[in-house]
Amino acid sequence: MYIDLIFVNKIKLFVSAPLVRTANLNSILSWIHNSVTVAGGNGEGNAMNQLKTPWGLCVDDEQTVYIADCSNHRIIEWKYGATAGEVMAGGNEQGNRPKQLNSPRDVKIDKERNSFIICDYNNERIIRWSRQNGANDETIISNVRCHGVTMDDRGSLYVVDEDEHEVRRYRIGENQGTVVAGGNGQGNDLNQLFNPTYVFVDQDHSVFVSDTNNHRVMKWREGAKQGIVVAGGQGQGSNLTQLSYPYGIVVDQLGTVYVADCLNNRIMRWFEGGIHGSIFVGENVAGTQQKELYGPVGLSLDREGNLYQYIQQHDGAIAISNRPIQIRIDDSEEHERFLCTTLQFEIEESIQVCLQRTHQSLPITMVFDFPNINQQ
Repeated sequence: MYIDLIFVNKIKLFVSAPLVRTANLNSILSWIHNSVTVAGGNGEGNAMNQLKTPWGLCVDDEQTVYIADCSNHRIIEWKYGATAGEVMAGGNEQGNRPKQLNSPRDVKIDKERNSFIICDYNNERIIRWSRQNGANDETIISNVRCHGVTMDDRGSLYVVDEDEHEVRRYRIGENQGTVVAGGNGQGNDLNQLFNPTYVFVDQDHSVFVSDTNNHRVMKWREGAKQGIVVAGGQGQGSNLTQLSYPYGIVVDQLGTVYVADCLNNRIMRWFEGGIHGSIFVGENVAGTQQKELYGPVGLSLDREGNLYQYIQQHDGAIAISNRPIQIRIDDSEEHERFLCTTLQFEIEESIQVCLQRTHQSLPITMVFDFPNINQQ
């Protein structure tokens, strides 16, 4: 079984580690960088082969990438292998009239209704936009300065309200929603947030929030009155216990948190219960080389374990690498396929990352090493 490494240069895609039910891979995962452009790469602009300040993105089952192309006020689709994109929503200049967007910050796919859910940031609204022909767009939530949005397996919508310093959950049929994180004003107490931006919901319906101006990631269990710090929270900085304006977050099924640590130009990884993180991608300095990042902002998971990352580099590109994962079963033998019956591998998710200040991204190839792993 092969796994593609996916990076995006306005949005950078990485392939994440496969999720293992019977062995913990966290301590033995390493990455090798490589890149192939899959979107953009032609400088900043509004042509169909260009992007300009994208933020959020999502990827469907066919590896088609949908990008919130913020400064072009559009949602643009890049099919796998395409040399140019196609506008799916907006793209009719900046505005608040029908068929217009104003600086969209995030986009997700609602499979049940075959539509996009869009954070129309400067219009302070959430829009549902048909994927089929774009004929219908409707405002489903108004008066919300939404930076990030996601959905859970029940069809509930989670909306980050940056101005109110809270995350609200909207179940199907609800109009007001319920505060599930924050909601107690701006602050740094455990029941508060300060300009949150992105949100992730795990299989237990715990809510993970990038508490951006508090330089931490918070976890709110379902029904909790306050959160717990799962990454950062030691003030702004570049130490392994610190973050500097975290944005995108994803969590794998082992509970490992991945954070787009924007001003530190790196992606950090925090194992569940860890007192410090480790640098997953990046070298703490802004740059355009293979191992360097420049202002990462967005992260996302797809269902096959690919890590998508957005990096704005100078040519506005999104890159993807197609390399097999190799698993070393012992000191002498390498396999390019998972021994599913022996180690019971399940590939269920991928991580996506968005970077904001460069226009090029670099993909990663994973190498796994299993030194005498015992099944649990």
